[in-house]
Amino acid sequence: MNSSMSVKTMHRISEIFKFLVLLIFGVILMAPFIWMVSVGFDRTANITMPFPPRLIPEEPSSFNYGIVFENGRLIQSYINSTIVTVSSVVLSVSSSLLAGYAFSKGKFKGKKILFFIVLCTLMIPMEPRLIPLYTLFNSVGLLNTFWPLILPSIISGMLIFLCKQFFDQLPDTLREAAQIDGAGEFKIFFRVYLPLAGPIAATMIILSFIWSWNDFMWPLVVLNNIDLHTVPLYLASFSQENGSSLGGLTMALATVSILPIIILYLFLQRYIIQSIALSGVKGE
Repeated sequence: MNSSMSVKTMHRISEIFKFLVLLIFGVILMAPFIWMVSVGFDRTANITMPFPPRLIPEEPSSFNYGIVFENGRLIQSYINSTIVTVSSVVLSVSSSLLAGYAFSKGKFKGKKILFFIVLCTLMIPMEPRLIPLYTLFNSVGLLNTFWPLILPSIISGMLIFLCKQFFDQLPDTLREAAQIDGAGEFKIFFRVYLPLAGPIAATMIILSFIWSWNDFMWPLVVLNNIDLHTVPLYLASFSQENGSSLGGLTMALATVSILPIIILYLFLQRYIIQSIALSGVKGE
């Protein structure tokens, strides 16, 4: 009896310790974000940044955020980022679902070689691809348009890999039963497997959205027209123009710029753990 009680006590102490450790690390990770939001509510930060940093401003004010939401250039950059990001997400997620299903359930020559090539693209960073991509889009006259930001996202090695791993966990008997009923490959995909792909689709939407919304280097290279600037480019130009001044306004702009990512994550967060569990690599 005492032994079982001691085991339960030790287990409870262990769980409390784990919770406290995770809580401490969570607070540490969230502190910069909380400080950023706090400085946005500090009107005096436009004159001089508070030092030492404080998480709660002495005189909270919505002045900075009021200016932010009246900023025409920010609104235009929001519209530009929304057009680019939504288009990129739709194209990348759709193509990755189809490619992942083909690599997982399809039977065709060269499948392993093609999938190996897809995986090899994960090892190529963006920097070596800048010049070839720039040359390509310059040759077809698409610079200073949204197309260079949208078209490269159609093929994403990481998303294809995640889709393949997810579809590998789904039984082949579903496909075989649909084939017996006379269904073709597209009908099998859209009627049988796609309805089951909600968790991985939600995860891919989040990842693709973050990649596209936060992209800075590639838009900086291909967009010279200020009217086409996305949110990261606008933030960079605003910070460059104002230097270390207007710190409160800069932090308010940064906070507003990441709101779409936070909102999307809050709506789709329940799918993340489920998709990670289902798309894990098999030990085969």
